[in-house]
Amino acid sequence: MINVIKRALLLLLLIQAASSAFGQTEEITLEKLWIDRYFNPQTITRGMSMEDGLHYTLIREGVNIEKHRYDTGEFVETVFTTEGLIEDEDGNAVNIDTYSFNSGEQLLLVGVNQESIYRRSRRAEYYIWDIELRQLTPLSEGSTQRLPDFSPDGSKVAFVRQNNLFVKELDSGIEYPVTTDGRYNEIINGTTDWVYEEEFYLTKGFEWSPDGRYIAFLRFDESHVKEFVMLKYGRLYPEEYRFKYPKAGEENSHVTVHVFELETGRTVQVDTGPETDQYIPRISWTRDPGVLSLQRLNRHQNHLEILLASAPTGETEVVYTETNQWFINITNDLTFLEDGRHFLITSEMSGFNHIYIFDMRSGDTRAVTSGEFDVQSYLGADEESGIVYYLAREESPLTNHLYSIRLDGTGKRRLTSGRGTHSPSFSSGFRFFINRFSTASDPPVYSIHESDGSLVSVLEDNARLAGRVEAHGFADPEFFSFATGDGVYLNAQIIRPPDFDPQEQYPVLMYVYGGPGHQAVLDSWNPLNGVWFQMLAQKGYIVVTVDNRGTGGRGEEFRKMTYLQLGKYETEDQIEAARYLGSLDYVDASRIAIFGWSYGGYLSSLCLAKGADYFSAAIAVAPVTSWRFYDTIYTERYMRTPQENPGGYDDNSPINHVDKIRGRYMLVHGSADDNVHYQNTMEMTDALIASGVDFELMIYPDHDHGIFTGPARLHLYRNMTDFLDRSIGR
Repeated sequence: MINVIKRALLLLLLIQAASSAFGQTEEITLEKLWIDRYFNPQTITRGMSMEDGLHYTLIREGVNIEKHRYDTGEFVETVFTTEGLIEDEDGNAVNIDTYSFNSGEQLLLVGVNQESIYRRSRRAEYYIWDIELRQLTPLSEGSTQRLPDFSPDGSKVAFVRQNNLFVKELDSGIEYPVTTDGRYNEIINGTTDWVYEEEFYLTKGFEWSPDGRYIAFLRFDESHVKEFVMLKYGRLYPEEYRFKYPKAGEENSHVTVHVFELETGRTVQVDTGPETDQYIPRISWTRDPGVLSLQRLNRHQNHLEILLASAPTGETEVVYTETNQWFINITNDLTFLEDGRHFLITSEMSGFNHIYIFDMRSGDTRAVTSGEFDVQSYLGADEESGIVYYLAREESPLTNHLYSIRLDGTGKRRLTSGRGTHSPSFSSGFRFFINRFSTASDPPVYSIHESDGSLVSVLEDNARLAGRVEAHGFADPEFFSFATGDGVYLNAQIIRPPDFDPQEQYPVLMYVYGGPGHQAVLDSWNPLNGVWFQMLAQKGYIVVTVDNRGTGGRGEEFRKMTYLQLGKYETEDQIEAARYLGSLDYVDASRIAIFGWSYGGYLSSLCLAKGADYFSAAIAVAPVTSWRFYDTIYTERYMRTPQENPGGYDDNSPINHVDKIRGRYMLVHGSADDNVHYQNTMEMTDALIASGVDFELMIYPDHDHGIFTGPARLHLYRNMTDFLDRSIGR
């Protein structure tokens, strides 16, 4: 009988263990997140549409360029592979970093062994693949190239090397320079300087004319711009790296526009006016192959002009002018229509971002879209059908949808469905689009649609990741809003612990970015910090994100109200949020921390100081600690120069408020950050020491603004988690 009872008890224990194991939530770990990349979603490299608008190409397995059908998503053929053609020293096929077709799609330009220069700039080894002859030839025998671009007829390639612009004739193999005066840290031809790249999102500084007769290009004279010096470690004597970085109030590069005529070899300088302290953030050809357009922006960035230039003479005329009481954001939303008379452009002239059609003859401007919502992005115009496609946050700042509308502003249709965030990419001719859709709770789904929004096929549903999310017990983020003392409603997101009990009190981590126009509170999948926030929730933290005044999606006045005083209203709103959270029964008001990176690190530092009564700890990664240390274009857009607005620069500089800090403070920076310089943290450290404030400092040698490569990310997040556990943990 005893043995029977023992066997019965053992069986019961085994059943209970199996049942427990079956229902057990798997643990979220930093190793899974940053080493195994266990929670990375599968993506579709939405490559490019082919000219027929019926097929698209993408990179598969890193080494293959594949052709697929839009109407089914089915594989058609492999257009190119590096297998057996471009291999490393061990005989392995190298990955393809970038590619493009010529007109007619007989030739393929392939880039491999790509090296980063700054955030958006790259150099690589480029090859030309003749699809019919199946022949591979190097683009150039010289050092690595940048920004190669086929001529409109596909017979030539223009590219940049060592600050000069070159042309390669593919039939003859002849290569010749368009410019010869390029020199590092002095003259740049055909590409841009650091600050244009970072703040105007512009690296390609040349454009072929539609008939291939001309190349227009930008020339930067940065010889008088002051250098910033970084030390690169890892050797006996650290190496100095010097690059031109214009800080707020300092001199910028002098930028000129030139047009090179290939037949004669003649270069003409375009008349951009007598003022040299200005910006030329965009050049593009009109439908007339002899007429170039350029955008001219004053240094305050509140007066924009579009000029038309004669390619043969360089003479210009102003056809469009816009002035704003705050500033004007530069975009790529400019389309010259086939009639040669009109162009489409986006503007905030109504107080919200909308699409307009402008008549270059009469000067009349007419709205294509309108309403109290922001057009998030203009996606293009199908002139044959007279339809414009765009994304807008019409239903909520937290979500977006794809819409179509006629050029005359009638017939608006919503083409996507479901709550969440959409990111569509159209085929040539606008017959199909590939959409990326996600919510805060659901990983991205990639699907093909007809232009009317009807589903063709699902390319990737991320079902495996969705299963992992469920197995790890991710909590559904919830959205809410609350009113500040000024009566302003702010949007927010909250992640509660899976076993949340409203009768208990929990510590809170607030995440902030908060910079101009940015949105962190979105109904969209967050693949990186979002997983860390879920891990913290499992550990018993509540994680909250609040979009303060100055962020996007709610019109121009809300977005631009921080003008001339960055940090003031953003900090007030985050402090209001901490006060509101502390009033909730389930929040321990004595254990509220705030974390931010870059602009968010700037705000988390200010919040710990100015909000010392509400924040008990803060983490600041790569923070700006004084806007005097940051670049001209970004900082002056929102603050004007330090000479004009010294109070705006100093009143909300964290360096000037360190004496107010009472909570725990963790300061983190990469020593090779070319964007927000390590200088910011050194100056902050000096101020903290001078004020007798204890803090924790973590420096990542030779890491840039992202602190991403190697084991650094894991190390950083392990340290931040430990800091929170020690500072506000349960």
